[in-house]
Amino acid sequence: MTVRVLIAEDQALVRAGLKGIVGTAADLQVVGEASTGSAAVELATSTRPDVILMDIRMPGMDGLEATRIITASSAARVLVLTTFDLDEYVYAALRGGASGFLLKDTPPAELLAAIRVIAAGEALLGPSITRRLIDEFAALPQERDLRPAVALPAITEREREVLLLVAEGLANAEIARRLHIEPGTVKTHVAHLLTKLDARDRVQLVILAFRSGLVRAG
Repeated sequence: MTVRVLIAEDQALVRAGLKGIVGTAADLQVVGEASTGSAAVELATSTRPDVILMDIRMPGMDGLEATRIITASSAARVLVLTTFDLDEYVYAALRGGASGFLLKDTPPAELLAAIRVIAAGEALLGPSITRRLIDEFAALPQERDLRPAVALPAITEREREVLLLVAEGLANAEIARRLHIEPGTVKTHVAHLLTKLDARDRVQLVILAFRSGLVRAG
């Protein structure tokens, strides 16, 4: 299956570079290019991409607002591109529905792999980034006020174990090794969690795990 990719980036040279990289993969197809957040929203509706490469700082509507609108109204997954790994806007993008982020100096092969990961429904978050995300939520008064208002529905003990490891930032293969089960079994448990918790992806699972009190900052 071909993964449809929309590129939202205000710098023409960067946008052309991203298009060139994506174009080298037979299983990926660029279906649109946007230089502003509002254009990205419009193209997300008309081209129906699977993955959107989203810059944060764009004129007019920025990538944060575009991400919130797009993820609330479509099934497209957003992969945020940023210059700094500690960029405060990254956390806002994740809270707004993005499925992960990459640095703009990421090697081409890793970018292509990341697009495939996001398209497959997984989140692109390492353990350190996951922990920073949880810490960021803990620092927000509005999020603290929500605890423990968010209650997890009934999940099995095994699903709870998987959720805890997802919240640590582990990938399916790592969870499988930790729990001594098959990766396919982990994938099934994650799918059940996404359905039971009405979560869009693994990023939202991490957020729900925190807001329910299952995991805590620090």
